Amino acid sequence: MKGASKIASLVAVCLLAVALAPVHAAYPEKPVRVVVPFAAGGPADLTARLIAQKLSEQWKQPVVVDNRGGAGGNIGTALAGQALPDGYTLLLTTSVFVCNPSLYKSTGYDPFKDFEPITLAGVSATVVSRHPSYTAVNSMQDIVQQSKAAPIAYASPGIGTAGHLAAELFRTITKANLQQVPYKGAGPAMTALLGGEVRLGFTAVPPVVALARTGKLVPVAVTSLKRIEVLPNVPAVSESYPGFEVDNMYGLLAPKKTPAALIRKINADILIALNQPDLRQRFAQDAFEIRGNTPEEFAQYLRAEFTKWAKVVKDSGVRVD
Repeated sequence: MKGASKIASLVAVCLLAVALAPVHAAYPEKPVRVVVPFAAGGPADLTARLIAQKLSEQWKQPVVVDNRGGAGGNIGTALAGQALPDGYTLLLTTSVFVCNPSLYKSTGYDPFKDFEPITLAGVSATVVSRHPSYTAVNSMQDIVQQSKAAPIAYASPGIGTAGHLAAELFRTITKANLQQVPYKGAGPAMTALLGGEVRLGFTAVPPVVALARTGKLVPVAVTSLKRIEVLPNVPAVSESYPGFEVDNMYGLLAPKKTPAALIRKINADILIALNQPDLRQRFAQDAFEIRGNTPEEFAQYLRAEFTKWAKVVKDSGVRVD
């Protein structure tokens, strides 16, 4: 309820701002495209489609999700950044938006020069889990200790993903000897973990919840600052290593020079969507923590995340090219 009250207050403020700064036309007058720089079926795609459905209901116009995967999110992001700044092309992206500029020599976009922040829709944690046969590991301290004897391979959904960066941050803090086995997405990483191809994984929460109930995987810790509702008995990494926090963000942006009044309207409408009870319930089932904030607050968040991950990438020595 606290989160819902906060979003309701933000909605009121944003709607007032829109009223005081009228948009030139009755936006939207035609379909709106939401570019997702990843393949269909993943968490970002699901998030975009849930929000798009609610916006379509509000706007009485189709809101179409356009999946443009490739190059770790760079292709679709660059495409969205080059669109006309008229509000009819939006970008829904994840933490790779601010991580990739440090990981890649060239991304094709600048996160601050090419985009206008709209809102942080929400965040989700990564879960560290193990194969049931890997009984030597039952805590993050066990991982550190076991890695002293021999490197521990772990599955991630790919280079630069939230799982990979969470592991790299943990490695830089604890000096654990971890070796990434990057897979092409969350599905292949989970398959490898279930099959015992690797014994440890840094992956998204939702698939692990169901598998943990049947004993096919054992959750060890979550990377959010605090424990999460869907895995209440699983500790946060921060309980052993204070201050550790890795959230994969899901945010919406528009091309640079999109009119401020239009940004305000879209922001207000997205906040209304995020405050719908059925959407909040669905996101809660997927361990997605709804945030919702102003464009200015989101801009500050992006700057902080960019600085944080630039340091992690530098300290870890990880590069994609």
